[in-house]
Amino acid sequence: MKRLYMIGGPMGVGKTAACRQLQQLLDRSVFLDGDWCWDAHPFQVTEETREMVLENISFLLNSFLRCSAYDHVIFCWVLHRREIWEDLLRRLTEPYVLRAVSLVCTPETLRSRLEGDILAGKRIPDVLDRSLAYLPLYDALDIRHLDVTALTPRETAECIRREGGA
Repeated sequence: MKRLYMIGGPMGVGKTAACRQLQQLLDRSVFLDGDWCWDAHPFQVTEETREMVLENISFLLNSFLRCSAYDHVIFCWVLHRREIWEDLLRRLTEPYVLRAVSLVCTPETLRSRLEGDILAGKRIPDVLDRSLAYLPLYDALDIRHLDVTALTPRETAECIRREGGA
């Protein structure tokens, strides 16, 4: 059965970097970053755009799960509320074994990573307060947490692979 790796965490925690490493560790894998399904300017959060992004993500995940070329489907997104997890999983119609994890780190580490991204022009400054505000929301999720404060993206990917049974 195919494995679906769903990796959540606040902006800047290192989801994309870790997932790119995980993709290299897992043969026959495909990677989808949820941000790619909602890359708009200006970025607008409405009921219509929320529904659109959930449809986009679930369509692609179902397509990857259905495709015989892949054994491992890797997906990352902020995933900070239980309702988002439930809604996405409810939309998946193909069989899979779920490997879910929320990446977390200390507020100081998150701030440092985001400030580096802001200085490098990869993020806009308003992400800092939003991401720090999201960090405590992961405590309320009944999802395994992986503290990546002292981990590189490669080490994070290796932990996910090891604990995911791949």
